[in-house]
Amino acid sequence: MNTTDTADTAGASKPAALGLGPALGPGPRDSWRALPAGQQPAYPDPAALRRVTDELAGAPPLVLPGECDRLRDRLAAVARGEALLLQGGDCAETFDRVSVDTVHSKLNTLMQMSAVLTYAVSMPVVKVGRLAGQYAKPRSKPTETRDGVTLPVYRGDAVNGPDFTPGSRVPDPERLLRMYQASSHTLNLVRAFTASGRAGLSQVHEWNRDFIAGSPLRARYEGIADGIDRAMNFMRATGARPQDFDDSEFFVSHEGLLLDYESPLTRRDRRTGRSYATSGHMLWIGERTRDLDGAHVEYFSRIDNPIGVKLGPATTTDTALQLIDRLDPDREPGRLTFVVRLGVDRVREVLPPLVEKVTASGAQVVWACDPMHGNTLEAPSGHKTRRFDDILGEVRGFFEVHRALGTHPGGIHVELTGDDVTECLGGGHDLGFPDLFHRYESACDPRLNRGQSLDLAFLVAGFLDDARPVLDGLAV
Repeated sequence: MNTTDTADTAGASKPAALGLGPALGPGPRDSWRALPAGQQPAYPDPAALRRVTDELAGAPPLVLPGECDRLRDRLAAVARGEALLLQGGDCAETFDRVSVDTVHSKLNTLMQMSAVLTYAVSMPVVKVGRLAGQYAKPRSKPTETRDGVTLPVYRGDAVNGPDFTPGSRVPDPERLLRMYQASSHTLNLVRAFTASGRAGLSQVHEWNRDFIAGSPLRARYEGIADGIDRAMNFMRATGARPQDFDDSEFFVSHEGLLLDYESPLTRRDRRTGRSYATSGHMLWIGERTRDLDGAHVEYFSRIDNPIGVKLGPATTTDTALQLIDRLDPDREPGRLTFVVRLGVDRVREVLPPLVEKVTASGAQVVWACDPMHGNTLEAPSGHKTRRFDDILGEVRGFFEVHRALGTHPGGIHVELTGDDVTECLGGGHDLGFPDLFHRYESACDPRLNRGQSLDLAFLVAGFLDDARPVLDGLAV
């Protein structure tokens, strides 16, 4: 996030003062309301919902169109094979975890991962967080039953509460306002952190050195760290300064699931006439809501943010091409990212025909690998968890497919935290099933902890070194 041309957009400035028109009103751009919208809460009081959406429609934007356009430009470079995307953060944010320490630890982890990947591919890394809006989650079932009692399922703090009580589980539209405020606070922390200079290349490398010193896989990581040392020493020897290469630009993203939140925060830029979801720089459509005839695809087709779509193993090539026609009809690089979530056992089978057909169509999409959602399992204790080796294996398969096809593996999209939670198995410290009881804190799905996230970056960097000739050949 570039802090030089944006103020606290969720503070005192009103939309009109920023050159932005009102939220989309009735008419063609509101046409999603006439279509089926999956995964939406059943609010018991429509009048209360209307009061909330009216208040959101008059609220300042959380991000500005120029920031969204800048991310689109960065993602266009990824689509052309000139950069890599690193997208990561919480499975589901919670209101009680909006704090300086929590936000900074996530940013620190992503910055550390970015430094390692930048060295591995000799390309810029576009950093996008799953934060400042990731407060709602699609669920496989609308209800949950415990001891014979059935209540609405927990859908994230933006909708209802996690406690298994009738009062907690009733969808409450007031939570959309709390989501807005929590996202505003998080964005302010992100902007302050990236503007402070505390995430410079030298500092990030020192953090990585500290991580390596305490890692059981230290011997495997030392070569990469030594290579970064040599690169920094070379810069100093030639008169350049490592801080000249600092890149604290950071963007935020979330799944655009709750249309009663996204729609009133949509603004028209009076300078260009283009419309933007001002709740985040990038929004994506989930696997459960990418119905071509549904409300989410219709809404996303009307905004000019860079957008993503999650694609699971059942995705056909025809569906992928139809999504491009609906969401990226002008075939603009940087507009559309396909985030594939296929599973370690399916990635080498399902991904090649998708990439081949999309490439043959002339579309320049960003291909990103989500190695989390296709690799979830249930522990003997009942915890949802994931094996680190499966996550790494899917990323490896993703890069191998692109290498074989001569296409660009655009990046990775992971659920992670900067805290030392125990939610995923394996990694450098080899967490096992008994460890899940120690610090399992996720509101929904298991996340990589800080150490496992950095393990992933260093291990991916290791096999990306082998792929560097292919990546260099793609760069323009």
